[in-house]
Amino acid sequence: MREALKEARKAFEKDEVPVGAVVVAGNRIIARAHNLTETLNDVTAHAEMQAITSAASYLGGKYLKDCTLYVTLEPCTMCAGGLYWAQITRIVYGATDVKRGFTLHPSSLLHPVTTVTSGVLEIECAAILTEFFRKKRE
Repeated sequence: MREALKEARKAFEKDEVPVGAVVVAGNRIIARAHNLTETLNDVTAHAEMQAITSAASYLGGKYLKDCTLYVTLEPCTMCAGGLYWAQITRIVYGATDVKRGFTLHPSSLLHPVTTVTSGVLEIECAAILTEFFRKKRE
């Protein structure tokens, strides 16, 4: 999760919503990503979507079996859908997204093989988001 936080800081520096993600396979990071929605002018360029694409490219296939996604914010329903189709084995997230998080509709968005762990480094993950939006309001 600390590596995902590094990615979130990169997003923060680019004035993107600071969400970072990494995909791990066999105890090795195979993909790193952060939000690029403003940079790419693309509403689908969330950290998770970028990480899915990068990891699939690295593996040479569309499925992320035996992979874990670490992401600083609970995935939204769009990203959860992508993770469902990628058949990722595990999702680990930091801060909860009470307004747009996928856990609002978990039964339809989790692949049967996927396990979820929440709250990992939650305080640190939430703090960077709080700081970002506080600065936006100033």
